[in-house]
Amino acid sequence: MRILSGGLQHETNTFAVTPTTLADFERDSHFGPGLGDPERIRERFRGTNTIHGGYLKAAGELGFDLVPVLNLRAYPSGIVTREAFESLVSELLHRIRSALPADGILLDLHGAMVTEDYEDAEAEIVRRVREVVGDAVPVVVTLDLHANISPLLPELADIIIGFDTYPHVDMGDRGYEAVALLAQVVATTLKPCMAYRQLPLLTLPPMQCTLREPMSVFLQTLHALEARPGIVTASVAMGFPFADIDCMGVTVLAVSDGDQELAETAVDELAEQLWALKQQLQPQLVTIEEAMQESRQTDGLVIFADGSDNPGGGAPCDGTVALSALVEAGFAGAVVATLCDPEAVKLAVRAGEGAEVRLSLGAKVDDLHGDTLHVEARVLKLSDGNFVFGGAMACGLEDTMGDTALLEINGVRVVVTSVRKQCIDRNMIRVAGVELDTVSLLVLKSAVHFRADYGPYASLILDADTPGVHRPDFNGFDYQNNRSQKCYPLNLFAELS
Repeated sequence: MRILSGGLQHETNTFAVTPTTLADFERDSHFGPGLGDPERIRERFRGTNTIHGGYLKAAGELGFDLVPVLNLRAYPSGIVTREAFESLVSELLHRIRSALPADGILLDLHGAMVTEDYEDAEAEIVRRVREVVGDAVPVVVTLDLHANISPLLPELADIIIGFDTYPHVDMGDRGYEAVALLAQVVATTLKPCMAYRQLPLLTLPPMQCTLREPMSVFLQTLHALEARPGIVTASVAMGFPFADIDCMGVTVLAVSDGDQELAETAVDELAEQLWALKQQLQPQLVTIEEAMQESRQTDGLVIFADGSDNPGGGAPCDGTVALSALVEAGFAGAVVATLCDPEAVKLAVRAGEGAEVRLSLGAKVDDLHGDTLHVEARVLKLSDGNFVFGGAMACGLEDTMGDTALLEINGVRVVVTSVRKQCIDRNMIRVAGVELDTVSLLVLKSAVHFRADYGPYASLILDADTPGVHRPDFNGFDYQNNRSQKCYPLNLFAELS
């Protein structure tokens, strides 16, 4: 059995001011020139807890010939340019054509890519792939939990499999599942029937987390439904709320073996159970001043999840609101990680470890995340920022923060990087020179993903009340698409039809 796999992933924040270009995909995919040949893709993802890692593991164990033709991603940011999208999709299609024939196609997509021309870019990718391979070749698509799924995508794909967890610790499992189900379709032992429902419901990242209620209990409900006779797989996409598009919001999917009515019944049941939780899915936010007070009263580590400046959702990762308050208070024991400011890192490198340096720090991308700080900082440590994920999410994958400086400003330490990166793994602060047992209050530019690795070490986790393009507060955004105004909680009287 010969299976082709391809991937293009981007989570687009339409409120972010920086567009996403072809250069961003080339840089963030770590392949350099040539966009990665099959063997380089295998080398990068083999043995990792990623979708393509799961593809490769399943193919090896089940004895299939898997040919990964392309797998590229760009870190979340603004709308993907027309040039970038057309160039990348053209390359994907060219490589698929060159690798044919194939018994099946796997597509490792995100589900929340928005381009200058397409609100649901993934549906357009699958449509074009279908034109190349035809309707007879089965196509299985894997999506992020934050996918915004339009009705067109389920019409084009044979099976859609979404991540179950947030933090996304099940990526490898979902990739493995995709290969296993595709093999059954090719062997004609499975006839997939897929049902789709979009709820009039918008949710925000903090409470989408499947490590906390109500989603932890709902995840058990999802798994129980999947275990029923005739149900092959089911997914809940909680949506990416920072995309001002018509298909933004919560969707549910279910796939049965040859029974469309059974699949429809399953999605209706999931939709009703999730709708009943709508009031519990709204977060409670805490200011940095309140977080400092909580830290003084808490024995152990307090984490302040500064999701408003989360680069994993398109924010610039150079916001200064929390850092400014900590520095003003001289809050010893506090660490901010990470703040992206390549210019400041260069000045720190030039000054050297142990030196004092005058810096203009942060808030250089836009005026939505605080003001630039003009500070005297001591350079505690310099590093190349290279690390390997050690936590459950993306375990084994190599990555980099670029040249990195650990600075101390009035007793507060801040990890300053050259590459915008969500601080979700303890190895990221470790390579920068911070050991977790020396921290009392940790400000992380992350909404939820940090919980997979940092969470077990925290006595208290607080969702931050800070400004930004990833702020978990619908009142902070002016949505222009008509559908969002009809959805809960923007419309408190919305009803599930």
